[in-house]
Amino acid sequence: MGKTEIRTVCKVDFDKPASEQPQLHNRWHPDIPFAGSIKDGETVKIECVDWTGGQIGNNDSADDMKNVDLTKIHYLSGPFEVEGAQPGDLLLVEIMDVQPFQDRPWGFTGIFDKTNGGGFLDEIYPSAAKAIWDFEGIYATSRHIPGVKFAGLIHPGIIGCAPSAEVLATWNKREGELVAANKLADRDVAHLPQPINTHAGAANKEIAEKVAKEGARTVPGRPEHGGNCDIKNLSRGSKVYLPVHVPGAKFSVGDLHFSQGDGEISFCGAIEMAGVITINFKVIRNGVEGMGLKSPIYIPGPVEPSFGPGRYIYFEGFSVDEHGKQHYMDVTVAYRQTVLRCIEYLRRFGYSDYQIYLLLSCAPIQGHVAGIVDVPNACTTLGLPMDIFDFDISPAAALKAGETKRDLGRCAFETGVTEGKVTNGGKNSQISFGGGLTYKE
Repeated sequence: MGKTEIRTVCKVDFDKPASEQPQLHNRWHPDIPFAGSIKDGETVKIECVDWTGGQIGNNDSADDMKNVDLTKIHYLSGPFEVEGAQPGDLLLVEIMDVQPFQDRPWGFTGIFDKTNGGGFLDEIYPSAAKAIWDFEGIYATSRHIPGVKFAGLIHPGIIGCAPSAEVLATWNKREGELVAANKLADRDVAHLPQPINTHAGAANKEIAEKVAKEGARTVPGRPEHGGNCDIKNLSRGSKVYLPVHVPGAKFSVGDLHFSQGDGEISFCGAIEMAGVITINFKVIRNGVEGMGLKSPIYIPGPVEPSFGPGRYIYFEGFSVDEHGKQHYMDVTVAYRQTVLRCIEYLRRFGYSDYQIYLLLSCAPIQGHVAGIVDVPNACTTLGLPMDIFDFDISPAAALKAGETKRDLGRCAFETGVTEGKVTNGGKNSQISFGGGLTYKE
C-alpha cells in the first residue's frame, strides 16, 4: 500500500455525449454488463459526470434548467464487478475521498419548472431557476446568491448495487400500484420504466431493449439497495453496507454533490458536479442474514463543517399547511412549513424567495423530526447556520433588516424572465392521515 498510484477503474469523456459512453448507464437492471472489475479489498478511483450528463451549463440563464430532459437521468458510473461478491453478501463501501475535477471547479443548483420535474415547493414556486457555484478548495460561493460562503460536505447522491430480476419486478409492481392509485392532479407519484433515452451501458441490442422495457428509473432510493438517497452525511470517511443481489454485486455510483442541505428540497437541490470518487470495497460473506438487514446502513465519516451549537437559528413547522388545513401527523406538510418559515425570515435581508429556496437546498442546513407522537401535529425543525453569511442574520439583526435592506442580486431565470412566479396552489388538498395505518372497512 502507498507504493503505487490508486487505479482509476472508470474514466469519463466530456467531449462525448454521456449516452455514448459504455461505462455509464441510467437505469437499474441486473443485465447491464459490467463496466469494469474491482478486487475484494481494493481501493479505486471512479470518475463521474454530473447527474444530467452535462445538460446544465455554467452561465446566467435557466433555459437549460427549464428544458432539461429528465428521461435521461441519472447517469451513473458502472456497474462494476466486485470479485467474489454473491447474493446475500454485504458490500462494505468506504468512501475515501470525493473531489471535483481540477479543470471543472464549479457546480450548479437548480429549481425545475413545475411542468418538468418540479420540486418540494412547486405549488408556490413553479418557475425554473438556477445558481452557479464556484469552488475554491473546500469552499463554495455563488454570483447568483451573494453574501454566503460555506465548506462543502462532499458526497455521492447515488450509491448502490443492481437489483436481481426478482427485486426489480417487486419495484416495478409496487410503484405501478402507486401510480394506478394516484389521486393527485398533474403530478407524477412515481416514474415507471421509460424506454426513451434509456442507456444500458455496453449492452448489445437485445439486452438494451430489455433494459429499456424493464429497467427501473434511478429517481428514488429504494429499501432493498439504497440508490438515490441523497444523504449529505455520507461523505469522506463514511462506510455504507449495501446488500448484494446479483453475482459480482454490479455496483454503481454517481450524482456527486459538493454540498447539500437535508432534504435537497428543490429536487436539483444539491450543488451538483462532475468529479472523482475514491472508494475501498470489501465483501462481507452472508452479511445480509448475519446482520438481519432489510436496507443499507451507514456510519458517517469524521469530516463535516463545524458550527457551534449556538450558531444555528432553528425554525419550526407543524402538520398545518399554508392554507390552514389540519393534517394528521404529516411530516411532509410539517417540513414544508418549516422551510417556508425560513424563507420568510431570510427575505427580510434582501434575498428573493427563489434565492433562498436554492440556498436551503444546497447549504449545510440541519433538518430534523422533532416530534412524531403528539397528535395531530408532527413537528420538524430546520437549523440554519448563521456563519455561512458574511453579514449578521441573528434575530436582533432581523428586527432592523428592513432599515438597511441589501441589494443581493438575483438567481438565473429563463430568457426574458427577471423574477420567478409565486403561486398559491394546493388549496383543494385533502386532509392526510398518513400511510400504512388501518383504515375503516
